[in-house]
Amino acid sequence: MTSAPIYKIAPRALWREAEDKGRFEGAPVDLADGYIHFSTAAQVRETASKHFAGQADLVLVGIDPDRLGAALKWEPSRGGQLFPHLYGPLDLGAVLFAEELRIGPNGFHLFPASIR
Repeated sequence: MTSAPIYKIAPRALWREAEDKGRFEGAPVDLADGYIHFSTAAQVRETASKHFAGQADLVLVGIDPDRLGAALKWEPSRGGQLFPHLYGPLDLGAVLFAEELRIGPNGFHLFPASIR
């Protein structure tokens, strides 16, 4: 892997469906927008706070962007930051890990130390 991982936060039930199918087709917001939203390590905490505040039963998924091919586009979003967007389903062969995204005692999600 030559690029840093990118991340997806998904409801656990939706992710389990993806595991059964062997691909993730997106959450409702992704389907409405026409692409799967991802975040970089520098963006994922803000994504969690803005779109998933207080939500439990979530999964944090790490993805190898090099395995996504030309369907992965980097496009401006929040304040001009470039966010990774996948125009097509996520093949689970690109997934590095999927783990529970717990909420800490302060009410914020707890991320692995490796995501800075």
